[in-house]
Amino acid sequence: MTATPDSDLHARRLLLVLVVLAVLLAGWLVKPFWVALFLAAVLTAALRRWMEWLSGRLRGRRSLAAGLLTVGVLVALVVPVAALGTVLVSEAIDGIQWIRSALQSEGVWGLVSRLPGPVEALAHRAVAALGDPQRQLQQLAGQGGQAAAAVGGVLAATGTFVLQAAMMLIALFFFLVDGQRLVAWVDGRVPLRAGQFLSLVEEFRRTSLSVLVATAATAGIQTAAALAGYLIARAPNPVFLSVLTLVVALIPAVGATAMVLAIAVLQLATGHTVSGIFLAIWGGVVVSLVDNVARPYLLKGGMELHGGVVFFALIGGLAVFGGIGLILGPLVATFLVTVLNMYRREFGKPSVADAPAGAPPGAA
Repeated sequence: MTATPDSDLHARRLLLVLVVLAVLLAGWLVKPFWVALFLAAVLTAALRRWMEWLSGRLRGRRSLAAGLLTVGVLVALVVPVAALGTVLVSEAIDGIQWIRSALQSEGVWGLVSRLPGPVEALAHRAVAALGDPQRQLQQLAGQGGQAAAAVGGVLAATGTFVLQAAMMLIALFFFLVDGQRLVAWVDGRVPLRAGQFLSLVEEFRRTSLSVLVATAATAGIQTAAALAGYLIARAPNPVFLSVLTLVVALIPAVGATAMVLAIAVLQLATGHTVSGIFLAIWGGVVVSLVDNVARPYLLKGGMELHGGVVFFALIGGLAVFGGIGLILGPLVATFLVTVLNMYRREFGKPSVADAPAGAPPGAA
């Protein structure tokens, strides 16, 4: 029995609906871990050459090579970030408890009297503007339930980080081992011409590598600027503070500026007024400027995009996706340019850049 054109059209439409449904269901399944899978894909793209080199040295034992690289990522990235987060959370909880104890024992004015001279005067005016410091103290003392809820939220966030980090490391291992076969399998099944999906993957790899290199380089430059500020301000243990600043600078959406400002607040709280004010200005101007200038410039060199496009891709990605947007933003911009170039090659007129060398404008 020969199929009619109408039945063939209905079959194609039904198949398309089934494909879309399958993709949506698959997206629903990976939604809880999409950040972990995305970061694993980015790291896989950046570590591809290292994977091939190490696999060759190990006589083709890809699982062993992938395991060594995964352990390296765990030691170099996950453990320092987790340790720093644990320390920061612990210090924040201790600080909140100390402030509550000091308020309950000495009152608001006793706590204000502990501040350095210029800061004490400003704090005195701010507290006086509240109208009734004792009432504010009572409200603060009655917020134990909210504080407990906040601590519970911190613990839940810590558990989420551990789970996402574990999923990322597991996905990274499998991507390193079988990533090439997965890409080849998808390339043979997507409705694109041969090689087009591979072109998208190659652009993804190049952009991911550029983002990671730019992030590491920017963190290094920011750390050097922060170290100069620590030395000028005579902050305690400048080398140790610089190591912490480097780790914080590698965390998306945090950056070295936050660390420098935190040290400035500590200097002010311990009575080093001049040092604290200098570090606050240095962090808000110099260190922050390094991030806003160096990162787009370094990304521009690796992505072959206009500097303005890179800048707004970073800002837009950060606003829409949060910290992960510093990676997603440039990838979205690169994806758009790559797809438009594919469309132009398939259906549009060739541009001057596509014309053979020496050919007149408009020649194919």
